[in-house]
Amino acid sequence: MGQALGCIQVDQSTVAIKENFGKFNDVLEPGCHCVPWCVGSQLGGYLSLRVQHLDIKCETKTKDNVFVTVVASIQYRALAEKASDAYYRLSNTKEQIQAYVFDVVRASVPKLSLDKVFEQKNEIAKAVEEELEKAMSNYGYEIVQTLIVDIEPDVQVKRAMNEINAASRLREAASEKAEADKILQIKRAEGEAEAKYLAGLGIARQRQAIVDGLRDSVLGFASNVPGTSSKDVMDMVLVTQYFDTMKEIGASSKSSSVFIPHGPGAVRDIASQIRDGLLQGRIDEV
Repeated sequence: MGQALGCIQVDQSTVAIKENFGKFNDVLEPGCHCVPWCVGSQLGGYLSLRVQHLDIKCETKTKDNVFVTVVASIQYRALAEKASDAYYRLSNTKEQIQAYVFDVVRASVPKLSLDKVFEQKNEIAKAVEEELEKAMSNYGYEIVQTLIVDIEPDVQVKRAMNEINAASRLREAASEKAEADKILQIKRAEGEAEAKYLAGLGIARQRQAIVDGLRDSVLGFASNVPGTSSKDVMDMVLVTQYFDTMKEIGASSKSSSVFIPHGPGAVRDIASQIRDGLLQGRIDEV
């Protein structure tokens, strides 16, 4: 009934194009309007002012001859003050935007290697947005946001990149493990050297203590028993040490069979050998 009387309703976030005898006359804002058909006025159509979304896939080649698919996400809307341009000057807005995106992406990506494409996707998105903004503003459209949401190399290239990355990480892990093993070996060698050094100090102190004890024993025995010489005392000490050694060999359950001469004469021979060794050592020093 309203349309028959020339009354129309324009919804929110929408404008209507009013024509008079087929020529643009006015842009009708949201609300109720009178369009008297009897005097040649008519409704040309509606134009949405809402933000619209468009995903565009563009296949191109990088500088290192790798084919990639770049996915750009474009958000745009018509301007109310340029509604007539947006309605009349473009017949297919999406195709027009797609053409500009293809032009910019295929001009930018071939200048970059594959790694640089991933690193500079924000710069590519900015270049696309600037070009679209400059071109689409003449047609009454505003570019709200431009994003490069995905960069998809060829499947084989992606697999090769993953293998290269995995090999690099394995090589790094092997290097770190080798370095850790090296540090462990160095620390182990340092520990062994320190242990041997301390063991040597202990043996040296032990021998020094034995020498000091023997000296004190010889001096004490010679002073307490008149008529004895240092040689007699040393022979008695050697006999004592000899029998202590025999006792330890017999008491040890893990000892192997050891055949040594036994008897008083054997003790005398041992004492003679020790004395001869000491004398020979002194002669060599001189």
